[in-house]
Amino acid sequence: MSGHSKWANIKRQKAAVDAKKGVLYAKVSREVIIAARQGGGDPNTNFRLRQAIERAKAEGVPSDNIARAIEKGCGSGASNNLEELTYEGYGPGGIAIMVRCTTDNRNRTAGDLRSYFTKYGGNLGETGCVGWMFKERGEIIIERNPKLNEDDLLLASVEAGADDIDASNEETITVTCDPLSLEHIRDALAKAEYTVATSSISMSAITSVEVTDSNIARQLIKLLDVLENHDDVSEVYTNFEMETNLLQSCLA
Repeated sequence: MSGHSKWANIKRQKAAVDAKKGVLYAKVSREVIIAARQGGGDPNTNFRLRQAIERAKAEGVPSDNIARAIEKGCGSGASNNLEELTYEGYGPGGIAIMVRCTTDNRNRTAGDLRSYFTKYGGNLGETGCVGWMFKERGEIIIERNPKLNEDDLLLASVEAGADDIDASNEETITVTCDPLSLEHIRDALAKAEYTVATSSISMSAITSVEVTDSNIARQLIKLLDVLENHDDVSEVYTNFEMETNLLQSCLA
C-alpha cells in the first residue's frame, strides 16, 4: 500500500472523527490568504485561490471565514508575515518525509518539527536531503455518486490529458496528472458534470520503503499524526509502503 495516497485517505477518514475545527479552519484559511496575496482576490483569474477556496469549502469552512481570508490576503498587516516553507527529514526506518508549512515564525516551526522528529525516532535534515525522492503531481478529487462509472471517468480523464485514476477510496476517486495540466483537466471534468471536491499539486514518491516492523510502524504513524496536527503544517508527504492490516493496527 502506497504511503502517500493511503495515508491521505486515512487522514480524510480521521478528520471526520477527531479533527479540531478551529485548527483545521486556520490551516485552510492560511492557504486562502497566501493564494490571494500572490495572485489577487479573484478566483476566476487566480487558479490557486480557486483551489484553496474549494478545499476550504470541502472542509466545511464558513463562507464568511473564506471572505475574510481573501480580504487579509489582498490587504496588508499580519498576513504579510506568513511564508511558505518546506522541511525535509527521515522518520523511523529511514522513511523520507517532506513537510510543507505556512508560518509567521520559522524559528518556532523548525524547533517544533525538530523535536517531533527526534521524539519519534527520526531526524530533521537539510533542504534537499529527501526532496529528490519526490516529484510534483496534480491531483483532482472527484466525489463518488451512484451514477458515476469508473470506466467513463477514466476515459474522460485520459482524453483530457490525465495520467490515471485511483479508485481505492470508497467515497472519492483521485485523478492524477501533470501539474501543468491540472487546471485544464479539472475544468474539463467539471464541464463533464463530475463533482470536483478539490484539486491540488501534491508530491508523489519516486522510490519507496516498505515498513514491516510493528514498532517502527507505530512510531512512524505517531510522527505523521503529530506533524499533521501542528498548526503551521499544511501537508505531509512520505514514501512508505505498508500492509493495510499493519497500518490499521497502528491507528487503532
